[in-house]
Amino acid sequence: MASKSHITSPTTNQDPDNPQTQSYPVPLSPPLPPISKQIELNRALSASSKSSLFKLTNTHIVFEDEHLVVVDKPQGIYCETILSSLPRDQTSELHLANRLDRDTSGLMVITKSHKVAGKLVKAFTEHKVKKTYIALCLGSAPNWKTITVKSGHGRSKFGMWRVYALSNVGRSLPGGSVIRDMITRFEVLTVNRHGSFTEPTMPNEGEVLAVEGEGVKCGGGGDERDEVLIRAYPKTGRTHQIRLHCQYLGIPIRGDVKYEGVHEWGGRTFDGHSLHAETLVFTHPITGVEVEFRAPLPHWATQN
Repeated sequence: MASKSHITSPTTNQDPDNPQTQSYPVPLSPPLPPISKQIELNRALSASSKSSLFKLTNTHIVFEDEHLVVVDKPQGIYCETILSSLPRDQTSELHLANRLDRDTSGLMVITKSHKVAGKLVKAFTEHKVKKTYIALCLGSAPNWKTITVKSGHGRSKFGMWRVYALSNVGRSLPGGSVIRDMITRFEVLTVNRHGSFTEPTMPNEGEVLAVEGEGVKCGGGGDERDEVLIRAYPKTGRTHQIRLHCQYLGIPIRGDVKYEGVHEWGGRTFDGHSLHAETLVFTHPITGVEVEFRAPLPHWATQN
């Protein structure tokens, strides 16, 4: 029987910019750390330089047929760069079926026709594609082995993606957007490199955290944090979903400065966050056969 955790806190706020002082839900995750702006700018400039020199090779191709191609995207490369790097012929109608953040590595799918694009994009939108991600987090080792986080997701009035209370799903935000549900199941694989790297399965739901209050503080400075390698099974596909939920759980992803991840730690400086799209499982939009793809693991996920 899954246990449920609830934390309550006020979830409304008066917006001083609204002449009617309409009450909006209060985000439960903190705002953008000031230091992150310059770091993100530097990373964007570096990524633009890397992308201009990037050449797609056979080592990046995980699978290809006449309908689609599955690519293992490197960290620090934009999705659009991958798309433009594929050879085109006169009949090609290349389209990104899914997207990864610039610094997220791993599997992305590019379709070769409008027909296939429509079917596969619909499958992603309707959450019919099974996905797993690997992340290396830094924080206090969690007291759970598996947990399912259920929260709201939306943009604050300053344009940042934030975590909101689950009970606020469906409510309006400044700018006219609406809070949507966000659900991720997490599984701890190793802590400080102790544990076992298991194969992806669908773990028990475990503890269920229905988000209604502020998350775990990201404490521990210097080398006091634990290295926590996790696997994430996102049920929904919201922007920055795994990154936001890791921040909320007090184990931000290493290098993810936008969501309280450390930029420098253990004598090293990180040029991106440690998040990898590990597997994809979906029904092939033309053959109707279930297909499964796996990307090679990055070095940070295999260090002993």
